Amino acid sequence: MTDQDCVFCKIVAGELPSTKVRETERVLAFRDINPKAPTHVMVIPKDHYANVAELSRSDPALAGELLAAAADVADDDGVSEDGWRLLANSGRNAGQEVFHVHLHVFGGKPLGPMLAV
Repeated sequence: MTDQDCVFCKIVAGELPSTKVRETERVLAFRDINPKAPTHVMVIPKDHYANVAELSRSDPALAGELLAAAADVADDDGVSEDGWRLLANSGRNAGQEVFHVHLHVFGGKPLGPMLAV
């Protein structure tokens, strides 16, 4: 399933460019175009799910595949030993801008506090 207006669906379809770092049958990981850390990779399901809740309720196995892919990205980028952050925004108040579930993998430098309040 896809959403024709979704930027991530367009990346999956090859309609928009990306720098892929990992791909499986159901998951795609690519470098963020505006990185906030030396490692900043987006991990997405190839099928369109609006947010984490929708994905986890519809396909919990795929949610697990996303987590595994994020860990693999951290290993591949060499940030596992020093630590890395996984971020999933779900909904407007959380800061979600693209309504296709995605995980951000950050690493490669000290990341500071979890929330700036």
